[in-house]
Amino acid sequence: MSDSSDFYSLNVNTLKEPILKKLSEVLDKTNNKGWRKLGEIVASDRRFKVSGEEMDRCSLKVLELEGSPSRSLLRLIGDRGCSVKDLVEFLQTMGHAEALQCIKPPGIKIIIQPQSQAVMSGHTVRLSCHAVGHPNIQYQWFKMKEEVPNGNSPELVFSPVHVQDAGFYICRVNCGGSFEFSQWAQLEVFDVAATYGSVCHSIDGRLKIVIQPQPQRLLIGDTLDLVCGAVGKPIPQYQWYKNGLPIKDATKKRCLIPYVTLEHEGKYRCEVFSNEEYLWTQDVHIQIGPRISFKLSEAMECSEEDIYAFGQNEFENNRHRSPEKACATDKVALLIGNMSYQNHPKLKAPMVDVYDLTNLLRQLNFKVVSLLDLTESEMRNAVDEFLLLLDKGVYGLLYYAGHGYENYGNSFMVPVDAPNPYRSANCLCVQSILKLMQEKETGLNVFLLDMCRKRNIHDDIIPNVEALRVTANIVFGYATCQDAEAFELNSSGFTNGVFIKFLKKRLLEDEKITVLLDRVAEDMGKFDPTKGKQALEIRSSLSEKRALTDPIQPTGCSDETMARNLQWAKAHELPESMCLSFDCGVQIKLGFAAEFSNVLVIYTSIVKKPEDMSSCQAYVTNFTPELDVDPKEMNKGTPEETGSYLLSKSLPQHCLYTRLSSLQKLKEQLMFTVCLQGKFTSVEDLVDWSIEVNIGKPLIAKLDLHRTVRRNSCLQTCLMPHSPSHSPCHSPGAEHYYQHCYPQQYQSSYLGVYDHIHGLGSPCASNSLEFGAHCNLTPYHQDDMSFPVSPTRVNIPIETTDDINELQTSFIDSLQMNDRY
Repeated sequence: MSDSSDFYSLNVNTLKEPILKKLSEVLDKTNNKGWRKLGEIVASDRRFKVSGEEMDRCSLKVLELEGSPSRSLLRLIGDRGCSVKDLVEFLQTMGHAEALQCIKPPGIKIIIQPQSQAVMSGHTVRLSCHAVGHPNIQYQWFKMKEEVPNGNSPELVFSPVHVQDAGFYICRVNCGGSFEFSQWAQLEVFDVAATYGSVCHSIDGRLKIVIQPQPQRLLIGDTLDLVCGAVGKPIPQYQWYKNGLPIKDATKKRCLIPYVTLEHEGKYRCEVFSNEEYLWTQDVHIQIGPRISFKLSEAMECSEEDIYAFGQNEFENNRHRSPEKACATDKVALLIGNMSYQNHPKLKAPMVDVYDLTNLLRQLNFKVVSLLDLTESEMRNAVDEFLLLLDKGVYGLLYYAGHGYENYGNSFMVPVDAPNPYRSANCLCVQSILKLMQEKETGLNVFLLDMCRKRNIHDDIIPNVEALRVTANIVFGYATCQDAEAFELNSSGFTNGVFIKFLKKRLLEDEKITVLLDRVAEDMGKFDPTKGKQALEIRSSLSEKRALTDPIQPTGCSDETMARNLQWAKAHELPESMCLSFDCGVQIKLGFAAEFSNVLVIYTSIVKKPEDMSSCQAYVTNFTPELDVDPKEMNKGTPEETGSYLLSKSLPQHCLYTRLSSLQKLKEQLMFTVCLQGKFTSVEDLVDWSIEVNIGKPLIAKLDLHRTVRRNSCLQTCLMPHSPSHSPCHSPGAEHYYQHCYPQQYQSSYLGVYDHIHGLGSPCASNSLEFGAHCNLTPYHQDDMSFPVSPTRVNIPIETTDDINELQTSFIDSLQMNDRY
């Protein structure tokens, strides 16, 4: 019967025997929602007049061979004129979803589902979807949420297929007022000929390796990037091996190791498999040599092979010698970007500046803590925790981007909650922080201050900062000169400030830090929009040749090292990804990614749903009150809509995203609710389910930066007029933090994008931005960065079982200048 309305008008007794048998079995085995409950509901309906004696006769059917009280009850109410529609209403009253599935009307049935496949460009590819159940079936193909033009036939044909055709496809099958969706199909397209020359393979769906990994010679600190590609149906899966052993989490086409050491040398190959087919790539040898200076290699005028061989010989010759190059016992960095000021103009560039600098410092093996939008107490506590990471011989780097000023030779960083006007009592004095860093006997102290240095006319207090010790290891890099402003590049999207725009091009150079900053200053001096307005100023007492690229040579597993590793690891601990199973049969994947040390992105996707569920959508809600999450900014279809503009290409697609900022305000464990709303084909109303989730204290929340600044806090004891104490205190000993060496995996810096599902993401290096003639230095008023939200479309699904890297989004279309007051 083709019309569902005719189906619902049928008498219960006219249903097909398999349907009645299945329905009876479901009602017989259920206690609180079984046939007795159904009898009670039917008895309350005067139309059918089911008495207690008749119910007792139904119960006696249990004593008969293969007897069913439910079947007897259904026959009884059918004789009284009960229709399928009446029965559905009774079961809905009971809330019996399983029984409702037994009597859904006949309709569309998809008998051929589209299959995911990996192919080569230039071939003809077909995605097929065929359905039965109605004489007038219509088809509509979608790529993601967009309709495919002319995609209204059972087969979607690409002749030939191009790289831009890659993506996720789904087909909607319509008949009358009802519809069904096919399963998702991913189309992966390799442009092998363009990359590797002319290649011709038949395309019969069999598994074939078309891109082989290549041997590489690398230097310590280089990036290892092995690529393998295969075609086949379904899409092939990958597993990389090193020296015959599988590499953990290396299950993608690309095996990427951002910073190689001698331990990464060896023989690599990849296993490719699909269904019952298994293939191996060729073995490739990866050789790692020690790095020699660029100037030396340039002076030698030698080839890459000669440089590698020379480095190997030098490594062997100097294996037992004391290294001439300076070394650090560890390298740690605190990056603070303040943007969302409560009483002052808001900024945009600090977020991108901190993000880019984080990824660059991570490549230099720094342990990085990156924080956005801190109040005064949070900044003081953050610096307090930063000081705990410092010790003898450690390289310490502090970067600040935001509002600031300079009075009497002292620089002040302005918190986001500073009053208007602000004074020194509301801000943090950089020189006071340096004094405390010196007490740690650090090997190098670098301050990069990306802020204005104008005089604060509202602050006439002369800071009483104790004189600094005479040490030859201090470097200040001011983004601008004294009594001048620093500028950020303003656009319709997000980009760097002027200082970081040029610094990030030089930061990885193996040069003395002062030489590197001199080159940045030269680059900035050639930048027309800021000529005569902003110039980098460098102050240094550095007498040794120390560089940010210097290697780390730990002094051993001391108490200080233990505490340092523990503190850093605590601030970078992400919740484990999880798969939530609901009673209705739906499974939801919950993943987590760190954008900054105090910014967490949660993404949800539906990975499994029952066949008889026509639609379902998952979302998160009811977050811990301290975070003050705006419901309008949650559960968005793209990361950009949540305000997460930097993680797009590192997060999986086809998810709903929620960005949680200001994790430092979290006082208790982070709890929230995962809700599911679904609709079954046989039920008109939506059904809701929910699961409570507790993920503890993620990332920086573990350090409790929200706490009231301790009276004996390091920053509160700086010798300043507003200090409650003049007695410097030292950080707690390591015995307060840990008693054993922390695991090795926490001793290398990996802040950037990391989640437990997809592993380490690639650093999001912003593109270099050039100015057109329209650049100017006029005062800037921030635009409303709002994004249009697409209206909910019930017949366009968002769930899928596959992941794919986000395409990079471009934000820049016009530029001007904005100053940091």
